[in-house]
Amino acid sequence: MADRIVVLGTGGTIAGRGRGPQDHVGYRSGEVPVGDLLAGIPVPGGVRVDVEQIAQVDSKDMDPQVWATLVARCSEALAQEDVRGMVVTHGTDTLEETAYVLHRCVPASKPVVLTCAMRPATALSPDGPQNLADALLIAAQDGAHGVLLACAGRVHGAVGLRKVHPYRLDPFESGEGVVGYVEDSRWRPSRDWPVAPAASMSLPNAEWPWVAIVMSHAGADARQVDALVRDGVRGLVVAGTGNGTVHHALAAALRQASARGVRVVRTTRCAEGLVVDGGRDAEFETLPLTPVQARVELQLRLAAA
Repeated sequence: MADRIVVLGTGGTIAGRGRGPQDHVGYRSGEVPVGDLLAGIPVPGGVRVDVEQIAQVDSKDMDPQVWATLVARCSEALAQEDVRGMVVTHGTDTLEETAYVLHRCVPASKPVVLTCAMRPATALSPDGPQNLADALLIAAQDGAHGVLLACAGRVHGAVGLRKVHPYRLDPFESGEGVVGYVEDSRWRPSRDWPVAPAASMSLPNAEWPWVAIVMSHAGADARQVDALVRDGVRGLVVAGTGNGTVHHALAAALRQASARGVRVVRTTRCAEGLVVDGGRDAEFETLPLTPVQARVELQLRLAAA
């Protein structure tokens, strides 16, 4: 019996339907079933593909309910001996957050490969089919493991992944650099497969703890932090300037919030790179993540505590 790759569809632009073949902006996300997206896509030798539609959402509206279903289904499938890997179709807008949720919550001793598109399925020249073919190729690789993204011929790990451009076909960068490339349907690695956390975390059983992101900038003050603390925020991620530095007025408000029991962590608002720990403002815990991934990490920690 052939090994299986399980493909989970969640919607997004890759499943979008436009008003015409040149509609790259006014389309509706998450309308084409994932089974239809796979029509005509080459399947790596020695595997068969099983397809499940678990959601049909525009990823700007991604929520913890879809994450819970996705984590549960990935965990169940990966535990089956004949499953070689997973592919998840997803919108680009919040893909970096979903990738991090899977990285922290799914024991990924096998590959979980997210893929996406910047043009809808109905476009004159859609990018989704090639991305999907690349994702299947990566999921079938011997020895592959960890949570990955296949997009525009490049394969990224989950940690530090971020969308850095609103419309180009290759909109992602990653803090640890690309894992490798798909070139003419062949895999060329550039570094080792991502290392999974020593222990997976569980998703919150009830409502996720409220964690907000605040940004340091010229003229920052205490008002936003004070309002969030008054309203009951549990954690704050500060997206600092440069190497995680924080405006003095904002830093003072964050210290007061911490004294009142609010967890405070810092990262950087820079589009590329992650904070090198130490130096100024080292009083706040540093997470080597993007601001939105740091928010997910802090929510998981608060829920576990």
